[in-house]
Amino acid sequence: MPRPAPAPAVERPAATAAPPAPLSFEERLALVNTAMTMRLDQAAVAYEVNTAHIDTEPVDLADVITVPLDTAPPPLPTLYPTPVAALLQRAHHRLVTGGWCKDVLVDEDGARCMLGAIQAEARGNRSLEHSATAVLMDVIRRAFGDVDSVPGFNDAWANGRAPLRMVDQAAGLADTRGL
Repeated sequence: MPRPAPAPAVERPAATAAPPAPLSFEERLALVNTAMTMRLDQAAVAYEVNTAHIDTEPVDLADVITVPLDTAPPPLPTLYPTPVAALLQRAHHRLVTGGWCKDVLVDEDGARCMLGAIQAEARGNRSLEHSATAVLMDVIRRAFGDVDSVPGFNDAWANGRAPLRMVDQAAGLADTRGL
């Protein structure tokens, strides 16, 4: 059977795409938002990759977050029942109310360093003073590693937040130990 002759090709006009409708303001904002989010995500990944080798120390939030201080000195709380814990609690209260200083036991304004506050509250009882200082050193070494002395630790700070916190924690530890 003979093949039928092919039909003549009908030329169709080329389909022309209709010009895109202009984007609305909201659509343009959505596109820009998507593009910026992608760029920010890429920048965040690049930052993480570029800084992964940098060794950082964790920040103690108690040293960073501060709240307005009440101007009136706080009342002395109920003392711990054990003598060393009570001494450390009184020393902490003295530092809070009388002020903290560094480089001297007592400055010209009456502020005291950690050891100066312990000595003042021990009232000449060397055994009690020594026990309180030993507990304080335990607390400091737990938190900060190898520290040579209480005065050395005290003098390393520009403000008294960390030293006061250590004296307060030492009072709690002494009470836990029954000292």
